Amino acid sequence: MTGLGREEPVATFCGNCDCGCPQLFVDAAAPAERRVVLTDDFGQRIQMSADQFASLIEEAKAGRLDAAAKA
Repeated sequence: MTGLGREEPVATFCGNCDCGCPQLFVDAAAPAERRVVLTDDFGQRIQMSADQFASLIEEAKAGRLDAAAKA
């Protein structure tokens, strides 16, 4: 867990190692605008609202993020 330990894990990205892979959490106790939490393998955190995260998912599903995945 990260932060104060209130986050519920949703997904681990990579997961094929023990290096602290990026993870996605939902923190139900956080303010609505900071409920979705992404962590990276360097200990950094990004917090966003569920609406912002839904927009990101929509962009990904539409293929508009594909170029970033190939970088």
